[in-house]
Amino acid sequence: MTPRSTPSARRPHPGPGMGAQVAALAAEAERQFRDGLWELAAQDAALARKTAEGLAQALGAETGPEPLPVMDRLERLREALAVLALGIARTHGQLAWFLARASTVLAPVLSWRSLPADRRQSFGTVVPDAEALADAEGAVRRLHAALIRTGTGAVLPPRPGAAPDGLGPDGLGPDDLEPDGLEPGVVV
Repeated sequence: MTPRSTPSARRPHPGPGMGAQVAALAAEAERQFRDGLWELAAQDAALARKTAEGLAQALGAETGPEPLPVMDRLERLREALAVLALGIARTHGQLAWFLARASTVLAPVLSWRSLPADRRQSFGTVVPDAEALADAEGAVRRLHAALIRTGTGAVLPPRPGAAPDGLGPDGLGPDDLEPDGLEPGVVV
């Protein structure tokens, strides 16, 4: 008779890890910004920063050599998913799509449990291994960093003296600026 693996012994997520998926998602967002395919409005930039702050609070600081108990780690990861859900609910368009994709990447966390349970009573949940937990936590940290970059670097700062329509006193708008945010011909 061959030993059967129990559901809790299975790797909770097949395929590329969550960290790798979030890295690819962040790279795609950066490519879209660089290629001018995604221009973030000021309110979306603020929401990206707020979501990043929420992720940082949910996950907390990295612990020392002794990791937190699985139950605490799962609680933090689920809170991170809740932060993403709130961000999705408060925006539309590309930022919503980005946050939704990040939530999808982290969705396996919702099928994890930390308590012992009979397979017939666990609703298909599994106990994650230490590697899966660390991968999910790393993915949230990568997502936090990507949202910080998105919220601070994707939107040109308002120009001094800019009117509500975004045009400066000289009539130049953000599209008239060089990639570094300076007016054409400005030497620093």
